[in-house]
Amino acid sequence: MAQDRSNGAGGLPEGLHPDTLAVRESIPRSQYGEHSEALYLSSSFVQPDAETAARRFAGEEDGYTYTRTGNPTVTAFERRLAAMEGTETAIGTATGMSAILLMCLALLKAGDHVVCSQSMFGSTIKLIGGELSRFGVETTFVPQTDAAAWKAALRPETRLMFAETPTNPLTDLCDIAALSAIAREAGVLLAVDNCFASPALQQPAKWGADLVIHSGTKFLDGQGRVMAGAVCGPRSLIDDKLGPMIRSAGMNLSPFNAWVVLKGLETLSIRVRAQADNALRLAQWLEAHPRVARVHYPGLASHPQHALAMRQQSGMGGAVLSFDVKSQEGAEAARRAAFHVIDSTRVCSITANLGDVKTTITHPASTSHGRLTEAQRQAAGIGQGLIRVAVGLEHIDDLKADLARGLDTLQ
Repeated sequence: MAQDRSNGAGGLPEGLHPDTLAVRESIPRSQYGEHSEALYLSSSFVQPDAETAARRFAGEEDGYTYTRTGNPTVTAFERRLAAMEGTETAIGTATGMSAILLMCLALLKAGDHVVCSQSMFGSTIKLIGGELSRFGVETTFVPQTDAAAWKAALRPETRLMFAETPTNPLTDLCDIAALSAIAREAGVLLAVDNCFASPALQQPAKWGADLVIHSGTKFLDGQGRVMAGAVCGPRSLIDDKLGPMIRSAGMNLSPFNAWVVLKGLETLSIRVRAQADNALRLAQWLEAHPRVARVHYPGLASHPQHALAMRQQSGMGGAVLSFDVKSQEGAEAARRAAFHVIDSTRVCSITANLGDVKTTITHPASTSHGRLTEAQRQAAGIGQGLIRVAVGLEHIDDLKADLARGLDTLQ
């Protein structure tokens, strides 16, 4: 392994708040004393002598050798994110999906079984339920909110429970502490995708999750600039299991992308909280609109898991909401209505990304979940009239007017 990824670098005192760690946790400064973390754009690192090189390549001594196995800028990102999530360590990956793949390749083998939420991100369902099945890993998909269903799906060969909370795009939550208790009783690992909430609002490890998954492409970066991912957890899993796999498989995070997301983490809390405030106000406005059938947002009292969201997500609903438009009967009519609302916007960006300071709007059934079968979409509750909005930092009145342009002209 390369340098230790654990937090606490640079002589910082214990017990600092996450907001402080977001701007202070890093690797020690170089001899030049840079105040902003350095970007180490180097594919390899010169060794002082052949004997040292041999020890470092054998993993007998800490030190950077090749960026696929470790890079100082990537280490800085890993340490900062781990500190914010409250985990021992973290490992950076090229994308959020590569973080999930790394976890699965490192921890699962043919004959193993996974219990997974049926409301996960579409690509996650395709990867775990489809691609991994070709290698002998079986998956049972269960309702996100039904803890009893999770427990009932467990088998002797189950090795992993994998949840996403809130989910994309319906914002269903899972009770992390309840799932953790089920997992520990069964002796299996619990992984939680924390992309939607981010450590600014939610730290799954504190509620009992063994591993925390991130798509750094989203809120961690916050400005839609680069692709990145990460897995946070204990050294016994990250260093001993995932580390050797990423060294062989090469789905590692690039130094430049790590540096961009590292700087994004510095403003994560103020961005997410401001975006969540915007999202709540927009959700309340949508809920009162006559052409909206239902709004899915944990910050609303009408959300079936509102109390859990307030307890588990620092009293906030997050920055992503979705809503169903009212339309004539039938999937085609619902799709046309949703497309009309989306196409009428002039401020929102029509793109499937989220977590950006620019508000984005998308039609999940034909984009993020377009590769699923209709049966899979129906099981996840994703209809043709559903629109997802990832709320940014624009003025709330401009966002309301932008959505009203389409909603008010629905036939």
